[in-house]
Amino acid sequence: MKAAQAVLEIDQFARGTKHRLKLEVDETTWLPVLLARGRSAGKILAVTANIHGDEYEGVRALLDVFDALDPGAMSGDLIAVPVANPPAFWQGTRISPVDGLNMARIFPGNAEGTLSEKIAFAIAHSIISKADFYLDLHSGGITYSMPSMAGYCLTDPAGRASALAFGSRVIWGHSEIPAGRTISFAHSIGVPWLYTEARGAGRIHPEDLEMMTGGMRNLMTHLGILSGQIDFHEAEIKLRGDGNTDMGIRSSQAGFLLHKVSLLQEVRQGELLGTLVDLQGEHLEDYPAPKAGVVGMIREFPVVQPGDSLFLIADREP
Repeated sequence: MKAAQAVLEIDQFARGTKHRLKLEVDETTWLPVLLARGRSAGKILAVTANIHGDEYEGVRALLDVFDALDPGAMSGDLIAVPVANPPAFWQGTRISPVDGLNMARIFPGNAEGTLSEKIAFAIAHSIISKADFYLDLHSGGITYSMPSMAGYCLTDPAGRASALAFGSRVIWGHSEIPAGRTISFAHSIGVPWLYTEARGAGRIHPEDLEMMTGGMRNLMTHLGILSGQIDFHEAEIKLRGDGNTDMGIRSSQAGFLLHKVSLLQEVRQGELLGTLVDLQGEHLEDYPAPKAGVVGMIREFPVVQPGDSLFLIADREP
């Protein structure tokens, strides 16, 4: 492990080598960085995980993939941050315990801001901006259940091709990406991207780990960083529409959530998705589906506060 660096310049490292580095954020915080430089020049893939501190699948997947890489057999580079939000990671929380910010909503950050804003700035300018392609590994975390999937930009043919090459069972295309995301920053500087989701629950399910590790290897092969054949799996479910969990069906009061549907279930407009009850089981409110579609997100943590996002409905690809 080398000393922490405030600015990461990958060209200072020899080709055909691997490094475990520290990227300095401020005098109190550094980010772990994994760098594998191929023996010859090629595309640079940047990957982050744990933008939300309770999402662990991507952490394990990145560590496993990096350990198995032979830089002498690579053409191009991998630069990765397996734990992108250390304060939230150590507390097991979605948002930072230091400043209360959701780091997935504040990119490209601020070098003079709060700690989360400083971390976002470091990742944006030292990691994502160096990439020819960017991958952000997410999951449902402790609060939500999400499909094990790859998400991409509907207006970018390269993004869809990459999503199909990734090999997940579900792909989800988005026509609009709200500001403040890692991927919206990548989009703004012309870097194509993918992101993943997985079932979450604060655990690492073996199928989700395989999806992410296999998907990263497939993506690196698709980009020409690794040689060989893609381990292709046809996407079984192709979704479109808004994947913004902040815009899901929300509660208006506190209570205990009872699900009436399951993830990826087809629902009709008006079909009951769930019910909120009080601590004596008395009915408080119902949540009907606002449109026909596929259940793309469920709040699994049953304790609900006013304004919490509970369900998200996606469209099937025509």
